[in-house]
Amino acid sequence: MTLLAITVLGHDRPGIIAETTEQLAALGLNLEDSSMTLLRGHFAMTLICAGDSEAAVVEEALAPLTADGTLTVTVREVPPGHAEQAPGSAWVLTVHGGDRPGIVSAVAHEIAQVGGNITDLTTRLAGDLYLLIAELDLPATADVPALEAALKAAAQQLGVGVTLREAEADDL
Repeated sequence: MTLLAITVLGHDRPGIIAETTEQLAALGLNLEDSSMTLLRGHFAMTLICAGDSEAAVVEEALAPLTADGTLTVTVREVPPGHAEQAPGSAWVLTVHGGDRPGIVSAVAHEIAQVGGNITDLTTRLAGDLYLLIAELDLPATADVPALEAALKAAAQQLGVGVTLREAEADDL
């Protein structure tokens, strides 16, 4: 069984997901994990698939997606297995305020300082308003009040608001 990471990037148009997944299913690949989104009119998709097809065969099957030059497809074999995760808890971080460089860097730095892992991150820009929503895994040893204080200090320097709350099952 081979595990493949597949990316599809480019100008959005109807049918990209259908065309991609039809080819993968025809090759007998199982879609195990995915993330798909629009980023300012550009489509971005990352898939992890398992099956018996080699990367070159999958890349060839997906080549028609790239024929008009608006999409780029990559296929890479990735090692199997999951990273061992220490016991901890799931949290949701939101940041909102005026857009400026360094927001993601500042909050990611504070999370990394306590050994936290960002498992999902989405940002949106609506005019001058910037919104960041992140799902975090914090280790059981993390000092959450200290992290909150550090995040608030970073947010204050950036002129944005920040909230950190424990995730509930329906959040994830």
